[in-house]
Amino acid sequence: MAASGSASTSHRAPRAMSVIPSFALYGEAATPGQEMLHIEAVQSRSQLYRWEIDPHLHQGLYQVLWLWRGAATVQLDEWQAEVNGPAAIVVPPGVVHGFRFAPETDGRVLTLSARFFVEGDFQAAGEAFQALFSAPGIVHFSPDEIGTQRLHALLEALSAEFELPGSAESPVVQWLARSVVWRLARASEQGQREGAATAGHQAQFTRFLLLVEAHFMEHWPLERYASRLGLSTQRLNRMVRAESGRSALELVHERLTREACRRLVYIAAPAASLAHELGFEDPAYFSRFFKRRTGLSPQRWREAQRGGAV
Repeated sequence: MAASGSASTSHRAPRAMSVIPSFALYGEAATPGQEMLHIEAVQSRSQLYRWEIDPHLHQGLYQVLWLWRGAATVQLDEWQAEVNGPAAIVVPPGVVHGFRFAPETDGRVLTLSARFFVEGDFQAAGEAFQALFSAPGIVHFSPDEIGTQRLHALLEALSAEFELPGSAESPVVQWLARSVVWRLARASEQGQREGAATAGHQAQFTRFLLLVEAHFMEHWPLERYASRLGLSTQRLNRMVRAESGRSALELVHERLTREACRRLVYIAAPAASLAHELGFEDPAYFSRFFKRRTGLSPQRWREAQRGGAV
């Protein structure tokens, strides 16, 4: 799901940090291996921070920000836009995100771990979960459509159930969360108008994306990805091209470039140091790779971002 729709690009330059903050819920320490289902009103936390949530990330947690009424400046990695409700902002793990809300914005923030979609007989919900969180982005809704009203009602019901004593053990909370994700995935799919693919190819493609996410900074050759999937390199490329329209190597390089962009924007360290963190033994080679991908050297790209130009 691409970060697209009826949104205008913002030119606010992200602030640089020594490290990117990682939280469970914003402002709360992350716990490795945590299991979580949490929902809260947008205003309950953002009001404490004057309606501004600084860029941060979550490890192993998936978030949906439901913007029901109001507006927000949304930042997803290096991409920024002004978004008006109703809309859903989808944030997979590891994606840097931040928000600046218009005062009195109304909505909900749903935080999930993957456990709630892999336990029990919920195959359809699990497939919807994978599809929805395959990439960060925004799903826009029409306020007058019945589907929008139903989705909002589901989130309100989930929020009310979550507030009840003993909600952590309630199957109703999990059922409602799965229903929310399923409806969002359907809305995202309809908005993209992508061609259908076989379930087998979708599963293999998802496994490839998970491998890329785990190993892209190790600079695995395509042969190794193919071997882990039980495919030849040629079959891997055919499968990836059928699902995405791009080659397997292009997707790997795209992920590596996105991580480089993210670190150049948010981490105040020399480009040569970031090159080593990204698995490049030679900073000069990293600079050539980055310029070939973006048209700018790492330093020029960083300066452009901080200056508010793209």
